[in-house]
Amino acid sequence: MIGLPRLHLPAGLDLGARAADLGYGAGWALARRIPETVASKGADLIGGYVGTRDGGPQQLRKNLARVQGVPPEAVPDALMVASVRSYARYWKEAFRLPAMDLDRVGAELERFMSVDSLHAAMEAGTGAILALPHSGNWDMAGVWLAHRYGRFATVAERLEPESLYQRFVDYRETLGFEIFPTSGGEQPPMEALADRLTAGRPICLLGDRDLTRHGVPVTFFGARTRMPAGPAKLAIDTGAPLLPVHCWFTDEGWGFKTEDPVDVSDGVAAATQRLADAFARNIAEHPQDWHMLQPLWEADWSQERRDRVLGERSDGGLVPGERSDGGSVPGERSDGGSVPGERSHGGSVPGERSHG
Repeated sequence: MIGLPRLHLPAGLDLGARAADLGYGAGWALARRIPETVASKGADLIGGYVGTRDGGPQQLRKNLARVQGVPPEAVPDALMVASVRSYARYWKEAFRLPAMDLDRVGAELERFMSVDSLHAAMEAGTGAILALPHSGNWDMAGVWLAHRYGRFATVAERLEPESLYQRFVDYRETLGFEIFPTSGGEQPPMEALADRLTAGRPICLLGDRDLTRHGVPVTFFGARTRMPAGPAKLAIDTGAPLLPVHCWFTDEGWGFKTEDPVDVSDGVAAATQRLADAFARNIAEHPQDWHMLQPLWEADWSQERRDRVLGERSDGGLVPGERSDGGSVPGERSDGGSVPGERSHGGSVPGERSHG
């Protein structure tokens, strides 16, 4: 899924969904009207301030500690600052992209691409499943993909208010994305994505977080979490190759690469673990550019999330809404995607706090 990342606000600050919608609108309006040098300097200043204030975002510090294999207090302050500046850079670029010449940007991005496995899949006519974590600027990668191979499909969850959801859909459609909603569309998103693959087109799915009961359990940096089943399931069902993708920032611009296809011959669970392993290798190389500010690993989940995802209760009973026959409950998807109001990526949903 192509995520709709949220600006993470200080604890206790609740603007409300409508105010958030207006805030995003203001960001797009302002960022495109100020000079690039001013926008970049502002992003660096904001990132530097947030990255050092009270040790930086605490959940980000916990997540980077997993990546580094150290206690949270041992995460270097320089890495915290670089990480928040990377996140601020993403937003600066996202807000400015709609006003840019996308054909020119797509052509300029060509020199940053190392994507032989993608070219091979497209030449073979199989389409390709591009699965990536929340790293670097995945929107910029999408601009290049649309420039090189035409529109590509992805999925977005519905947000409230509807105007906020539509704002993001309009934004990404102007970049050349074809957006399928997780609910309320003309056909289920998995069917729509499979149709595009069968037609030989690429699809993109963010795949490093699916904290629902149908997320696939994986070991990631030595600890348990869950990731979406969708990428592996689509590869098995359609025969299209599942390609791990990574995006990161450089001083000269960006880095983008695709890896060799993931082996999906022994099922969804094993394939998803291999995808998680690929994500881990790449994130370890560019930890500052992994924009995961939300609780990811089971050890960091709140009890409410643990009850919902694992179906556990301290008294041994079922959690509210859980079925005794093991089937899905209303509002919970069996295709591995996210349900309305539950996000499969690193951003927060309305009412969810970034510190857990």
